[in-house]
Amino acid sequence: MKLKDVYPLYLNNKAAQPNTDLEVIDKFTGEVAFRTALATPDIIDAAIAGAVRAAEPMARLASFEKRDVLTHCVARFQERFDELAYALCVEAGKPIADSEGEVTRLIDTFRIAAEEATRNYGEVQPLDISARAKGYMGMWKRVPIGPCSFISPFNFPLNLAAHKIAPAIAMGCPFVMKPASLTPLGAIIMGEVLAECDILPEGAFSILPATRDGADLFTTDERLKLLSFTGSPGVGWDLKAKAGKKKVVLELGGNAAVIVDKDADFDHALARIIFGAFYQSGQSCIGVQRIIIHADIYDKFRDMLVAKTKTLVAGDPKDRKTFIGPMISEKEAARLDGWIEEAVANGAKLLVGGKREGAMLEATLLEDVDRSAKAYREEAFGPVAILSKFTDWDEALAEINDSKFGLQAGIFTRDIHKILEAWDRLDVGGIVVNDVSSYRVDNMPYGGVKDSGLGREGIRFAMEDMSEIRNLVIRRT
Repeated sequence: MKLKDVYPLYLNNKAAQPNTDLEVIDKFTGEVAFRTALATPDIIDAAIAGAVRAAEPMARLASFEKRDVLTHCVARFQERFDELAYALCVEAGKPIADSEGEVTRLIDTFRIAAEEATRNYGEVQPLDISARAKGYMGMWKRVPIGPCSFISPFNFPLNLAAHKIAPAIAMGCPFVMKPASLTPLGAIIMGEVLAECDILPEGAFSILPATRDGADLFTTDERLKLLSFTGSPGVGWDLKAKAGKKKVVLELGGNAAVIVDKDADFDHALARIIFGAFYQSGQSCIGVQRIIIHADIYDKFRDMLVAKTKTLVAGDPKDRKTFIGPMISEKEAARLDGWIEEAVANGAKLLVGGKREGAMLEATLLEDVDRSAKAYREEAFGPVAILSKFTDWDEALAEINDSKFGLQAGIFTRDIHKILEAWDRLDVGGIVVNDVSSYRVDNMPYGGVKDSGLGREGIRFAMEDMSEIRNLVIRRT
């Protein structure tokens, strides 16, 4: 399969090629894979103006019309499955099997949105709570919030863009989207598919690759009513501070932990933790970064983890045998390599891995890591995990909470009392039992607390953020 040499941006539903200024690199070879148009501030301004014009006609679309747009996308993504997976493999460096998995999730996300497009329910509410309200009744419905701004990240360039685009269409909100400049092609292909839908009013969508410096309007423009950002905490909180009056949804970072209790199914826990820690080279905000193991089983389970990690195949993501591909850039790999060296210099033990060549960093396990180390406190966002031991369940829960992040956590235990205790006490957005923190189904409420963000994704929950409640009061005379 071969990609095109040049791709457009999408401005107010139409392909445009004002330039070919954005070079996108094949993350494994380091060579230019293709070029796309780069949106300038005047193009972004025109896109926002188009979204404003489209707000009313988008809000008037019938539920079945929005469903049909999303169903069309599902069918076209299925037809273009191999193209989408290959593009993801090239631009993100994601192993081809994982790329195919993300295309499957893209399709799932749009399918869920097609179903939810016809489920935008409201409520009838009795108001006669006292004598003065006798004869009054109320009802409310959800209406689209208006033009939305979306900024999506490089690590899941298909599905995390889909988690913004699909609910916006289901709710009836026009939008402008800035995909990550490192991985813009997935969103551009989504724009190409949406452009086939004549029912969408002009201005319903714009897909605009842009530099960070040139994209201030996505955040500051007061014509936009919502900003949804997925990316790093530092950038996200800075954007929120600049966003003005608009609603802000932030899906940010984490340094997720899993607990392995002594009654866990070892083989199952091993397979899932290896996946959760090293899937797509650990570049997931809910990837397993801290592995907290009961002291009674620590030595045995540690040895199992080390042995399995040594078997992981690293190399060209286009090769189906590859499990560990490149990180998104050599700069990021060097940054995390430095964190490993810092931890070891301060007393940590390197169990396996730790070598880097360019953007390729080996799957790495550490133990005895000082809790002040960057590898423990910050988001690694790469193929590194830290082992520690516990003897008391309360101690293990406290260790998970010992973080400025709070996205998801995993616990491997068969004790329902411990499960419920974790659900009550863990300061995270979600707890996954007998699986890893990196498990996500695309219709569930997904998001974090503390530095991990604000709001929830998952189609129904994103639609709530992309809407306002409009009340109606009737006096019966």
